[in-house]
Amino acid sequence: MCEEKEEKKENKMGVVNVHKLLVSMAAPMVLSMLVQALYNVVDSIFVAQLPRGEEALTAVSLAFPAQNLMIGLAVGTSVGVNAYLARNLGAKNYSVVNRSAGNGILLSVICFAVFAMLGAAFSEAFFAVQTDVALIVSYGKDYLSICTIFSLGIFVGIMCERLLTATGRTTLAMVSQMAGAITNIILDPIMIFGWFGCPELGVAGAAWATVIGQWVNCALGLTFNLLLNKEIRIRIRDLRPNFDIIRNIYRVGFATIAMNSTGSFMVYAFNQILIGFTEIAAAVFGVYFKLQSFVFMPVFGLNNAMTPIIAYNYGARRKDRIIATLRLAVCYASGIMLLGLAVFQIFPEALLGFFNASRDVMVIGVPALRIVSLHFIIAGFSVISISTFQALNDGGKSLIVSLLRQLGLLLPVAWLLSLTRVLESVWWSIPIAELGCAALTVFFLIKIYRQKIKPLGGETTTPETGAFEMCSETCPEAGTFDTGAFEKRVCNDTGG
Repeated sequence: MCEEKEEKKENKMGVVNVHKLLVSMAAPMVLSMLVQALYNVVDSIFVAQLPRGEEALTAVSLAFPAQNLMIGLAVGTSVGVNAYLARNLGAKNYSVVNRSAGNGILLSVICFAVFAMLGAAFSEAFFAVQTDVALIVSYGKDYLSICTIFSLGIFVGIMCERLLTATGRTTLAMVSQMAGAITNIILDPIMIFGWFGCPELGVAGAAWATVIGQWVNCALGLTFNLLLNKEIRIRIRDLRPNFDIIRNIYRVGFATIAMNSTGSFMVYAFNQILIGFTEIAAAVFGVYFKLQSFVFMPVFGLNNAMTPIIAYNYGARRKDRIIATLRLAVCYASGIMLLGLAVFQIFPEALLGFFNASRDVMVIGVPALRIVSLHFIIAGFSVISISTFQALNDGGKSLIVSLLRQLGLLLPVAWLLSLTRVLESVWWSIPIAELGCAALTVFFLIKIYRQKIKPLGGETTTPETGAFEMCSETCPEAGTFDTGAFEKRVCNDTGG
């Protein structure tokens, strides 16, 4: 172990100026997430152009909870691997780094097997309990069964992206993700409408384009990790299950899985409330979720870059860099959210127009987009804070916040407002829930600072290298903490 430590150079997450580091790591991830957002929207845009486009759009919208559950399990597992791997990378525990990567890939394959079996057995039943419109059930079964049975690409692909991100190789993660997304975008109209000699597959064509894009992402991600990710060596022996590592992975990742699981249940239940008014409202809600991904996906890309930086520096006990990263991430996320809010408030008709919206969809959708988007104002802060909890190995707080937002507040408030029999009032439940979530997030953020960040002590910076040394190792006064000096060091480190 000691020899391995001597051979490894300090990772850039421990030495590069925090502002420069976050921007350089986040930029490719934000770009790839924007392409991913387009990836998510394209299916709905094209199926809405089919002769029975309203039913096709409703089917794809109703499939969202199941797809989101699948993505949530994949992302949650990979977030746990990302944070655990980055912390051990910061602590120079390289053998644990390799075993973490191997176990992450093993878990991804197991998750795929579970969803493939569930999709084959229950896709039709999933839609039959939501609607009695036979065409929507038929479209939905075709779409969801393909997306689940051939889902290995999404599980392993997302894991490979996070392995690249955990070691700071966000550009490679961006390339693999963009390749998959662009593949899907190109294949969607070809397979849906039967261009260039391809059979006209309709809604099923959208599903095939999706899974092919996911497999392209997976293949590139595996190639990049095996050939270019020098800080991780994935060997056959590292694929053997290590239950201590798996427990640590899910200690953090379980919160993300639970958040997405509750998110899937929330969407399912919210759809049932909306269908009580009209099925068009459920289609509008599905369109909203597709559109809001253009706002949230860049913030998630920022999260993907921020999480390993905070986790690495937590493992290396570098408090200055943790605080600086968090402050910058909140600022950038808030800016993205405010821009998204402006677009939703000013151009709701144009946004709905991409989905070939009928007059009925416009009547319901325009006020819906304007009301729901109000929660963007505070959502950026909450999203960044939740990822900070996970990076600091406290996923339980993320889970509590998510449960409050989506189950403890949103659904009860939506149900109560639905009793007014005024559809527009139901949309207000989303900003109300976000406000309550933000209050709890502030409380938890203060608590985790006092419990985990503040006890790390002070640090000093070596100007020549940018590397940090713990004050407790260099000066007897390390037990005291000068707040003004700390603020100055954070400002210098962020380029302020």
